[in-house]
Amino acid sequence: MDDKLFAELVESIQQAGKYRRGEGQPSRITKFPDPDVKAIREATHLSQAQFAYLIGVKLRTLQNWEQQRVRPTGPARALLRIVERNPQALEALHI
Repeated sequence: MDDKLFAELVESIQQAGKYRRGEGQPSRITKFPDPDVKAIREATHLSQAQFAYLIGVKLRTLQNWEQQRVRPTGPARALLRIVERNPQALEALHI
């Protein structure tokens, strides 16, 4: 490793330490808006039970998302983003 790259690495570690101790500010903060689960589901014209079944979650989980008591995370959030952009995406799964 060359000296310049090593110096950048050391500086980065020092900045992380300051941030962890509450002495510094992060260089950037990335925020992702929460999906509007109810609007996404309504765009598919499916009931809560049908939508929950098709995306593989319990009805109660979907209801909690819609009432914003719980936020969807991980793969569920990604799937909701897909359905939001293409509400017909679930039609192939609709039985």
